[in-house]
Amino acid sequence: MRELPEGWAEAIVVDLLLSISNGIPNKQNKEAKGIPVTRIETIATGKIDFSRVGFVENTDSYVIERFRLKEGDILFSHINSLAHIGKTALFVEESKELFHGTNLLLLRPDTSITIPSFLEYGFQFLRNLHFFRLNAQNAVNQASLNQKQLKSIGIPLPPLNEQKRIADRLDQLLTRIDKTKAHLDRIPPLLKRFRQSVLAVATSGKLTEEWREDNGEQDSSSKFPLDWNLKLVKEVGNVQLGRQRSPKYHSGQYMRPYLRVQNVFENFIDLDDVMEMNFPPPDMEKYRLCYGDILLNEGQSPHLLGRPAMFRDGLPEAYFTNTLIRFQAFDVVSREFALLVFRNYMHCGRFQHEGTITTNIAHLGAGRFAEIEFPVPSLEEQQEIVRRVEALFAKADRIEAQYKNARQQVDRLTPALLAKAFRGELVPQDPKDEPASVLLERVKEARSIGQVKTVQRTKKKIKF
Repeated sequence: MRELPEGWAEAIVVDLLLSISNGIPNKQNKEAKGIPVTRIETIATGKIDFSRVGFVENTDSYVIERFRLKEGDILFSHINSLAHIGKTALFVEESKELFHGTNLLLLRPDTSITIPSFLEYGFQFLRNLHFFRLNAQNAVNQASLNQKQLKSIGIPLPPLNEQKRIADRLDQLLTRIDKTKAHLDRIPPLLKRFRQSVLAVATSGKLTEEWREDNGEQDSSSKFPLDWNLKLVKEVGNVQLGRQRSPKYHSGQYMRPYLRVQNVFENFIDLDDVMEMNFPPPDMEKYRLCYGDILLNEGQSPHLLGRPAMFRDGLPEAYFTNTLIRFQAFDVVSREFALLVFRNYMHCGRFQHEGTITTNIAHLGAGRFAEIEFPVPSLEEQQEIVRRVEALFAKADRIEAQYKNARQQVDRLTPALLAKAFRGELVPQDPKDEPASVLLERVKEARSIGQVKTVQRTKKKIKF
């Protein structure tokens, strides 16, 4: 047993609760009728999200009395994935009506012995130690922690006054951390919009306007500069759909690796999950990938349709299927510039406009892709555009790396603060505070003679 700070005691969860219960058993619906009830999704963020509740039609007085949440109630996720088991949320907005639904346990703290916010922080502390997932019963894609297990979990308990000091201090510090996270999390969307803007101005000629200043007056009504040629995709490169998958190719003498839509992301080819298929010699010549080939998603969610990446020989002798379209640039077009054009078309919705949708999946089609307009500046300007875009993207990458580093550091603050709090190091101890052991004994005595109703104790104690 670890050493506790002066005045602290080792309690178990059942010592600190008036009740622990399951929710309304009625089947829930998502329509806004009846009374609002909690769901697992309601506390997905660790706080109560009133926009993600269910509803039940049962509104009799028994339900209203028994299942209405009260200020200080703690919702506990006891049936969920291992990553979310033990997630909690504290109900503090009694002005908003909410009732206890299924798939969450409702813990009602005994405020004569514990501060509800302190107890909820205690659960967060245990969850950061992976305590709940280590003690949960695992099933397929789901873990569970029953009431008996939860009741018997050990938790360090400071004096009541110190609990309040700890909870208040954590409220202050974690609020600051949340604000810092919110400020930091504004950076990725800004970088995303910046990159999209760079692609747009690069492929419209605006990025290199001064570079062409000796070419005379530009027609402001033209979508592209006057000295750019506007051609079709099929006029600046070969367009080809990959080979169709078929059971007859699942085995054979010429098994070769091939890429599919799951491998091609924006400007990145993932080679961690490459499959093989039989490619006889005639197909080898037709579908073998070469350095500089641009692969685009033929079928994808509408906003990701045409997602492109360049093949750069990361996989020797690779091929591709008909979930991808291959573009091989002619000499008039730089492959790197073509990739920028296609990335812009994905983000601005040009590919989505050309696609057809079947069962929530959009299809670009090699024929429709080949007929899309393609701006062609001089090769010298294409190289300048690529150089400038790469320089701007490099700056964005550096900012993104700084953001990720800062976000990781901030993410480590909450577990560190909780650990410090439950070691008794966050706030000073006051020798005038009544020791938690004395408080525990008094409450237990009151319960034993029936002065306080509480949940039934369990014999087994789970320590962390």
